Amino acid sequence: MKHPSNDQPASVEADHHVHGNTSTTSRTAPGADKQGGHDAHADHEVHSHGEHAGHSTAMFRNKFWISLILAIPVVLFSHMFAMIVGYTLPEFPGSLWISPILGTVIFIYGGAPFLKGGIAELKSRQPGMMLLIAMAISVAFIASWITTLGIGSFNLDFWWELALLVVIMLLGHWMEMRALGSAAGALDALAALLPDEAEKVTGDGTESVPVSTLATGDIVLIRSGARVPADGTIIDGAAEFDESMITGESRTVSRGTGEAVVAGTVATDNAVRVKVTAVGSDTTLAGIQRLVAEAQASSSRAQALADRAAALLFYFALIAGILTFGAWLLLGSPDDAVIRTVTVLVIACPHALGLAIPLVIAISTERAAKAGVLIKNRMALERMRTIDVVLFDKTGTLTEGRPAVTAVTSAGGVSEAELLALAAAAEADSEHPVARAIVKAAAENRDAGALGYRGSGFSSMTGRGIQAIVNGSAVIVGGPNMLKHLDQQTPTEMSATVTEWVGRGASVLHVVRDGTVVGALRLEDRVREESRAAVKALQGRGVKVAMITGDARQVAEAVGAELGIDEVFADVLPQDKDSKVAELQSRGLKVAMVGDGVNDAPALARSEVGIAIGAGTDVAMESAGVVLAGNDPRSVLALIDLSRASYRKMIQNLIWATGYNVLAVPLAAGVLAFAGIVLSPAAGAVLMSVSTIVVALNAQLLRRMNLDPNRITTSTAQ
Repeated sequence: MKHPSNDQPASVEADHHVHGNTSTTSRTAPGADKQGGHDAHADHEVHSHGEHAGHSTAMFRNKFWISLILAIPVVLFSHMFAMIVGYTLPEFPGSLWISPILGTVIFIYGGAPFLKGGIAELKSRQPGMMLLIAMAISVAFIASWITTLGIGSFNLDFWWELALLVVIMLLGHWMEMRALGSAAGALDALAALLPDEAEKVTGDGTESVPVSTLATGDIVLIRSGARVPADGTIIDGAAEFDESMITGESRTVSRGTGEAVVAGTVATDNAVRVKVTAVGSDTTLAGIQRLVAEAQASSSRAQALADRAAALLFYFALIAGILTFGAWLLLGSPDDAVIRTVTVLVIACPHALGLAIPLVIAISTERAAKAGVLIKNRMALERMRTIDVVLFDKTGTLTEGRPAVTAVTSAGGVSEAELLALAAAAEADSEHPVARAIVKAAAENRDAGALGYRGSGFSSMTGRGIQAIVNGSAVIVGGPNMLKHLDQQTPTEMSATVTEWVGRGASVLHVVRDGTVVGALRLEDRVREESRAAVKALQGRGVKVAMITGDARQVAEAVGAELGIDEVFADVLPQDKDSKVAELQSRGLKVAMVGDGVNDAPALARSEVGIAIGAGTDVAMESAGVVLAGNDPRSVLALIDLSRASYRKMIQNLIWATGYNVLAVPLAAGVLAFAGIVLSPAAGAVLMSVSTIVVALNAQLLRRMNLDPNRITTSTAQ
């Protein structure tokens, strides 16, 4: 994470002389409630559109199964169904009353949510899907009783259609509620990631304490295989951590002394000691819970479209019914007028259209959350498919945000391994980020580690570098000011290399042993390997990639060239970042901005889609429509892929659902009766059921998408 005051590479200084422990800022989500334990976050409410107000997933599930069991004998003892299938109904005392009685139970018990919802929509003068369903089942119920009681000469035995209609509607609502509740259910799963107790380090060793009693500054022991109880910083040890439950990243991540760990992650191989920096509602995990809940509560254009479509369908069905009744009366066929009108009203209830959009949105939000892509605003997901250019902030987004040794050059017969070993031994007692980068580079070099160099007498040379005794030799590590102070020059054999390093904007540290320059180290903010794959994959999808940074032009151009970025904005002051977004937009481009700092907030807010990476600062998260729980820029690809797939599913479902109505209602009204083509009530009910099931299953196919960032590699992205 960047330091909020600037956009320069984190701690890559030519003359590193300020040595000390850097503090870790706790990542607090906006509007965090200061609650004590993680159990406080388990409570949540599933928000959805009005038709589900006060209804639960369990209620729809229970009503569906009971209604399904009751519907079986209703269908089997239906005269119309027996006639269609071609079997003879068994006759015994009371057999004629099986369908009417059980059908009435289904209407009252299974249809209750729709009847109540329809009345509520009628009272609020906002007709929608619930009123459509209520009208259909009520018309079928009344018409069926008229036929059962022998009133008039109408053959309107709709008991089996009524039973199937209620069962299908309950199934559809159950599936929708399951999807809507899945991401919210993930909140409970997130809360369950925290252990109930933690091993707190005390003066006498360790003691097991409830997680809710931990406070900032406490030291906890995380054993191999144990979960981290609170956000913190490792102060002793190193381990591989499984962060998949937070970031969606399937591979373990190495964390060592001075690095942050997140509550809910698992130390897989070693024990470490962690200093707590955030507890309760201040933890990253709690922030993720809030973001997922906000995503479920947010509205979108697509959802609004579904609500408007439901209202139009009500008027469509009502007008179609009136016209059907009037037309058949004018033709002198009152019996057909009643039969055709009832059929139109029963089958004009296309719950498939009601499911078409909300179900896709709900499943998309859930899938994204499980992959560590947290959608705060559903509009962001819908817009992502239209993005023309992704503008990445450089430091901490495309790069690691911390210094790393990227090249070594030596002189005077000293090998590169020996040079690394000398510098690392001299820097071993320093906590400065540059020192840690050098020590890490030496540790990763097998030959350097085999030398076994040890340093002593460490001291800082203010403004110039550090010095120490390594295996009996005086070793100094520092930048240009150190060379001037010692009146030293870069050896001729290294001169061209060092000049090239300086030209690309890298920081250069020289290593002096016993008064002689023996080599130099190049330190840069290292490019993430994932960034290479992300850039190539975006370009492969027809999306341009731009980069913005406050770094000098030569530094930015070097990173841009390494990654193959289309456009680079360098030397950009923090307050001017949003103007660069506006500049891209003025060219007619739709922009997604990816950043992680306070300086990025205005640009995130101005862009069509703002994406905060790595669960960054509060302000960045507040301004973004999407938050990536991890630091992997490849997750942007997952967001684009999910957005495009979701849109395809919405269009497919809308075409299927509306296509059913366009064909079924006119046929049910009898517009082709002169040609002998009439849609019977039975056929209409079957078509309606098939339409609903197809839409629901089509939306469920989104669950098959692989959103793991590791699926996107440099080779496959091309």
